[in-house]
Amino acid sequence: MSMISSLVTGWPLDVGVEVIVTMHKSSWRLNDGQVTISYYQADEETPMATAVLQLTCVEISLDADSSRSGAVTKRVADKRRWTWGPEGQGAILLVNCDRDWPRTKGLDCQDDKVESEEDLKDMSVMILTTRGPAEIFKMCQLVLHVSASENDKVRVFQAQEGRDVSQYKAVLGPRNTSHEVKGSRDQETVFYVEGLAFPDVDFSGLVSFHVTLLENPSKKFPATPIFSDSVVFRVAPWIMTPNTLPPRTVYVCSISDSYEFVEEVLELAESRGYSCLVEAVEELHRECEDASVVADVCRLVRRTNDRDFVAAVSKLARESKNTDFVGAVKELTWKAGCALTVCEGEKNHGDRWIQDEMEIGYVQAPHKGFPVVFDSPRNRELKDFPFKDLLGPDFGYVKREPVTDEVASQLDSFGNLEVSPPVTIRGKAYPLGRILIGSYISRAENREMFKVVRDFLYAQKVQSPVELDSDWLVVGHVDEFLTFVPAPDRKGFRLLLASPTACYKLLKQKEQEGYGEALMFEGEDERSSHATLITGKLETCNQVKIKSILADQDLMNSNEYFQKCIDWNRDILKEELGLTEEDIIDIPQLFTPEEPSGQAAAYFPNMVNMLVLERHLGIPKPFGPVVNRQCCLEKEVRQLLEPLGLSCTFIDDYKAYHQKHGEIHCGTNVCRQPFSFKWWNMTMP
Repeated sequence: MSMISSLVTGWPLDVGVEVIVTMHKSSWRLNDGQVTISYYQADEETPMATAVLQLTCVEISLDADSSRSGAVTKRVADKRRWTWGPEGQGAILLVNCDRDWPRTKGLDCQDDKVESEEDLKDMSVMILTTRGPAEIFKMCQLVLHVSASENDKVRVFQAQEGRDVSQYKAVLGPRNTSHEVKGSRDQETVFYVEGLAFPDVDFSGLVSFHVTLLENPSKKFPATPIFSDSVVFRVAPWIMTPNTLPPRTVYVCSISDSYEFVEEVLELAESRGYSCLVEAVEELHRECEDASVVADVCRLVRRTNDRDFVAAVSKLARESKNTDFVGAVKELTWKAGCALTVCEGEKNHGDRWIQDEMEIGYVQAPHKGFPVVFDSPRNRELKDFPFKDLLGPDFGYVKREPVTDEVASQLDSFGNLEVSPPVTIRGKAYPLGRILIGSYISRAENREMFKVVRDFLYAQKVQSPVELDSDWLVVGHVDEFLTFVPAPDRKGFRLLLASPTACYKLLKQKEQEGYGEALMFEGEDERSSHATLITGKLETCNQVKIKSILADQDLMNSNEYFQKCIDWNRDILKEELGLTEEDIIDIPQLFTPEEPSGQAAAYFPNMVNMLVLERHLGIPKPFGPVVNRQCCLEKEVRQLLEPLGLSCTFIDDYKAYHQKHGEIHCGTNVCRQPFSFKWWNMTMP
C-alpha cells in the first residue's frame, strides 16, 4: 500500500492507494466538513463523476501530568509510554497512604470516599477533554476503563462541579473496571486518581487508563470501538533516606524498667536483711507491674530510715529510667536544629528499640510528596506506634508481613535495614543510594529477612538493594558494624566500619607508651575543648586493664574472626558502592563471643551505632582507658571524624541500651528531608 502526499493534485485509481484526510478543528455540527472527490479518465480534464465525503471531527483526549511539571499537560505525544530520565515522560501517582481526616480509621486509600480538600491534593489529576457535536455523544458511548489486572491498584474519583469534594464519586477501582462518561460539545471532565498499592513482586507500578468511543448502531450486536486514547501512570516508589540528608524529627522512647528495678531492690534488701520489705515489694510488684511501681517501692524503702539504703535505691530508681539518655538526645537535636518526639511509656510499653520497629522514608510526585513510615513485621510492644502516632495528615504508612503465622526473627527488625548515600559504580549512577540488608549467608540455615519485605524493597527499583552478611552478630543487624557520615570532600560521605584491628592497634600503642595499667570501663574523663561529652561512671561491670585485654588470647582470636567477617562485608561494599579505601574510616571496636553460638556482641559500647544529625554525631560513650585524663577511644574517634567538620557528642547508653545488646542508633529513629534529586530523573534502574 503506497502513501501519497496530499499536495499531489491527482492520484491513480488503484487498489494500493490510500488517502488520509485529517481535520484540525472539532466540528460544531454533524457533517460540517466536506471533501469533494472527482474521478477522471486518463488525459481528460472534465470529471466523469463526483462524490462528496462528509466528515465530522470529534476531539477526545485523556491527559495527565505526563511532562512531570506539576500540572496536566495536553497534547503530549506518546502518552502511552512511561520513560525514565530528565527527558523522560509519563505521569506519576502517589499511594494515598496517609490519613488526612482524623475520624478515618484506616488509610485514605482504604475507602472509596474523598474526605477533604487535603485528601484530594494527594491524588493526581486526569482530564478527559471532549469537543464535537452533541449528537455524536448521544449516538455513541464514551467509556473510561482500566484493565482487570490493574483495577485493584488504583481508584479514580470523578469531580462533581459545584459539589463538595465529599460528594465526588469513585468511578474506577477495585469494584469497577469501566465507567461511562457523558460527553458533550465542549467539555473537560476532571478525575482524581489515587494509588492503592506500592510496586511489589506482582506489580510493576505501571497503570494505564483508556478512554474509548464506541459505536452501537444496533442492539443486536456489541458496540464497536471507533477511537481510543490512553495515558500511563507509574506509582511512586517508597524511598529510604540516608544519614547524609538533613534531619527533621528524631524519635526516642522514654523507658522505666520497673522489672529490673524491683529485682535489684530485692537483691539489695535481702543483702541487708530486710525480709519484711522483700515480702512487701514482691507483693507490690505482683499487683502492679507498670512504671508507677518504682515510686511505690521508693516510698516503702524510705520507711526503713536507712539513709545509705534509701540513697542506693534512689540511685537505682534514677537508673531504671533512661531520662539522662533522652535528655542527651534532646540536647543533640537542639544543636542540630531539628524536632524531637518522645514516645512515652504508655505508648512504647517498655520497648525501647524504636529503630527496629520502623523505617521512615518518603514518596514523591511532581505535585506532592510526604514521609511514609514502613512498619516492620517484628510486632513487639512498639507495634502500634507507627500506625497510631505517625500516620496522619501528609504522613503515610505501609507494612509488609507474611500471611502465615511465621514468627519474625532479628533479621526482620529494621536496625537490619540501612541505605547508602548516592554512589556511582562503574559508570552507573545510583543518585538515591542503595539499600543495605543484613542476611545470614555464612551458615547452613541461610536465613533471610522475610521474603515479603525483601520483595517489597527490591520492587521499588530506585535503590537497588545490596545484601550483606550479618550472621556473625548476636543481634544480626547491619547497623552494628557500619554507618555513614557526611563529608565535605570526595563522594560527600565516609563509610564507618567497626574495626577490631584498629582497636588492638590503639591499645598496643597505649601499652607501648606506658599505659598498660589504664582501665577499660573506668568511666571518668573530663570535658574536652574538642567535643561535648556526656560523662558517667560505671559501677556495674568489671574493669580491666589494657595489658589484660591484650593478653587475652581467646578474645584476640575471636576478634580476628570477627574482623574477617567485617572485611568480607567491606569487600562487598567496595564492590557494590564503588568505594575505595579512602572512602572508609575504621572505628576502634572490640566484640566478645556469646555462648553457645559464638556470635559477636559489642565488648564495650559500639561507637559505630551512632545517631547522625548532619554534622552532629551522638556516639555511644565507650568508657575506654583513660590516658592523660581523656578516654583514648573517644580521642581517637574525634581525631578521625572532626577533620571532616563533624562534632562528636559521647552519650552514656551503657545500662539503658548497651547491656541489652543495643546502642544509640538502635534506640532512636529519624525522619529526614527527601532528596533534592527527583527519582523519575534516574536513568532506567
